Amino acid sequence: MPTVSDRVRALHARMTLEEKAAQIVGYWLDQNGVVAPMQGEMAAGQDASAPLAEVTRDGIGHFTRVYGTRPVDAEERAAWLWGEQRRLKRETRLGIPALVHEECLTGLAAWRAATFPTPLAWGAAFDPELVEQVGRAIGDSMRELGVHQGLAPVLDVVRDPRWGRVDECIAEDPYLVGTVGTAYVRGLQDAGVHATLKHFLGYSASRAGRNHAPVHAGPREVADVFLPPFEMAVLDGGVRSVMNSYAEIDGVPMAANGDYLTGVLRERLGFDGVVVADYFAVAFLEVMHGVAADRGEAAALALEAGIDVELPTGDAYLQPLVDRVRSGEFDEAYVDRAVLRVLAQKESLGLLDDDAYEDEPPTAIDLDSPRHQALARRLAEESIVLLHNDGVLPIGRSGADSGADRPAPARVAVIGPNADRAEALQGCYSFANHVLAGHPDLPLGFTIPTVLEALPGAFAAAGLGATEIVHAVGCAVEGDDTTGFAEAVDAAAAAELAVVVVGDQAGLFGRGTVGEGNDSESLELPGVQRQLVEAVLATGTPVVVVLLTGRPYAIGWALDGTGPKPGAVLQAFFPGEGGGLAIADVITGRVAPSGRLPVSLPRSAGAQPYSYLHPVLGGPSDVTATDSTPLRPFGFGLGYTTVAYSDLVVDRTVGAGDTFTAAVTVTNTGTTASGHVVQLYGHDVQGSVTRPVVQLLGYARVDLEAGESVRVAFDVPTTRFAFSDRRMVRVVEPGDVEVWVGDHAAASAAPVDTEETTGGVIVNEKQAVAQDLPGSATPRATLTIAGPVHEVTTADERLVAWRVVSGV
Repeated sequence: MPTVSDRVRALHARMTLEEKAAQIVGYWLDQNGVVAPMQGEMAAGQDASAPLAEVTRDGIGHFTRVYGTRPVDAEERAAWLWGEQRRLKRETRLGIPALVHEECLTGLAAWRAATFPTPLAWGAAFDPELVEQVGRAIGDSMRELGVHQGLAPVLDVVRDPRWGRVDECIAEDPYLVGTVGTAYVRGLQDAGVHATLKHFLGYSASRAGRNHAPVHAGPREVADVFLPPFEMAVLDGGVRSVMNSYAEIDGVPMAANGDYLTGVLRERLGFDGVVVADYFAVAFLEVMHGVAADRGEAAALALEAGIDVELPTGDAYLQPLVDRVRSGEFDEAYVDRAVLRVLAQKESLGLLDDDAYEDEPPTAIDLDSPRHQALARRLAEESIVLLHNDGVLPIGRSGADSGADRPAPARVAVIGPNADRAEALQGCYSFANHVLAGHPDLPLGFTIPTVLEALPGAFAAAGLGATEIVHAVGCAVEGDDTTGFAEAVDAAAAAELAVVVVGDQAGLFGRGTVGEGNDSESLELPGVQRQLVEAVLATGTPVVVVLLTGRPYAIGWALDGTGPKPGAVLQAFFPGEGGGLAIADVITGRVAPSGRLPVSLPRSAGAQPYSYLHPVLGGPSDVTATDSTPLRPFGFGLGYTTVAYSDLVVDRTVGAGDTFTAAVTVTNTGTTASGHVVQLYGHDVQGSVTRPVVQLLGYARVDLEAGESVRVAFDVPTTRFAFSDRRMVRVVEPGDVEVWVGDHAAASAAPVDTEETTGGVIVNEKQAVAQDLPGSATPRATLTIAGPVHEVTTADERLVAWRVVSGV
């Protein structure tokens, strides 16, 4: 049983079985629309017509999304919530208030609340400190409204961009996911709101990128790729809640998998918080997975595995569970275990204190304050990735790094389905796309300038004079209607520059092109958007393509094709309310782009699933006629300046389990001040199991003035080279490793010559063509890890520390 306070123990001892069951379920007020899988089918488990006092006569564990299910006035709903919590205290036998949870992946998912960049943009920014500030701002808003738990962050490691939920993820690299996700946890919890890690475990590896599809990952991949971000958030972030994955691993649904939910999460990692079910996941054990005969058996399987709270409503954990316990078919001790954890959580949040909700509710609430707006804009700025630039950007300069001015274009055509739509700037879990899409007559309720709306102000701020801006939609995000092409082509032909804004529409379960349930068989731009870009290119007018998307797309035709190509391509992963402003400022040069790809840019759908963390035979080679090489690698991103690395110094030897230092001089060799992400990579030359050809060891974001040099030192625990050996024990093995600094994961390639290895026996006539990509790297330094094999424990250091040693 969990270790709890005397107060919790005494409260638990007074509870009836029905009161216990009530504390481990949620109740979904205002349930309408479709914001969860099979919501309509599952709603039968909740009697929406019953008075709330009757529903909660035995108490209630959670109130589900009281602010985030439909558009409500925040002040009015806060007054209602305070009154309802006081009623629970005074009119139920035990007097326990409800814990209130909300979605908060891109900000509090409530009407008129600030919308921040989607998590894929967090990864592109490579800035955990900024993400922590964003988490704190979101948490402060939630706490003011009486919300106790946020259902974020998502720590799933991207494996296949066809999966619709990629925009909710941070990156394809576990370390980047873990460091950025843990920063968000710290920010949210510093505000007094419990974070919830999603989705434990392996969800993003669903077969062929299909939502909820089976996961066929071996135990080593689970342990070394999917688990580390959760481990970091538990051990380094102190997270208080975890949510299960919907998927199964090797035939066992995670909602009924005690080996992971209890054995790994609690016994190995030491997690002592509360595990909540993803919405309807307990019932899915019966209706989707078919491993339970009825709701009572589903409840027993989930509770025994380690799911403490059933969300969003009490379906299996109410009467079906009570009946199963009373019949003697299920041990009440499992119910007690979950109830004790829930009561301990409520105690830690102050819900068991006498003065809980005895203050007055807030009467003036600003959910999109200047603080929110500044943070959202800054994170958007840092997340924009420049994929290509032939010198057309920034506008008003004769080259990205020449420092010379040139006349601004007299007329700019702004074209595309995402040029003037606020929804196109926001992710799937934004309130606008998650809920408000079902209320088309209501305004967003906060300021979110589109790219079209932001450009005039950006031109003026950059001193570019009076530029005429014309607009044409061209086509929709989806569909095959090309009747708008003529207007777009005419606008582009009459302009000196065309900015074409294309990409996705986030939504759920078939509403939109990306998001939960919006998986894709293709990685081509949706609809006829490619044809629109090509039609504009055919005019001969210089073109800047802006991609507002929730996943990376196969845009080789725009980057490396043989036909006309854009002069510049910007990638923005749903950059939120400050995204239009940030994109406009990058175009004009007020902001220098410094984002880096958190996921590889795919060559094709057929090359998926793909990860840069592959062994030799996971990439292109003479033994296969297919080429999985991405169009642009993990970590790639251009800027408006040039940066050079020099004088890499790495310790020559280090003991297994100890820490080594790597230091490098980073110089802005151009004429433009800019942020820069210093990426430290490594390669284990020989392991007892196959190792990746390259892996990110650590990273640092630094700001460099033109001509400035700094020396950046990394303190790297050898656990960054750890892996699960043949015994499935996580170890650091002795031997040589290579360490270097590079602009991206492919900046220091070490190809394998199969022809030489086989004496000419294997030579593939369709060998992949080597890419000539921008980006530099230091020479690889060899480090010897010495001593016996080190078996890694949770006490070992996991994080790479970095510091600027001195200016140079």
